[in-house]
Amino acid sequence: MLKLALFFLIVSLIAGVFGFSGISAASAGMAKILFFIAITIFVVVLLIALFTARSLSG
Repeated sequence: MLKLALFFLIVSLIAGVFGFSGISAASAGMAKILFFIAITIFVVVLLIALFTARSLSG
């Protein structure tokens, strides 16, 4: 998912260079949404791993 966010970021930058502001804004919005979804999933999985490791060791 993070690769997809990076892809949209690159598309947004290229579209911005060539003057396609609508496509650039839409791609940047999608990159931002995908980035925050990836970060949220990472934090949830990290917390689950920490809690299960703590319960197994104790």
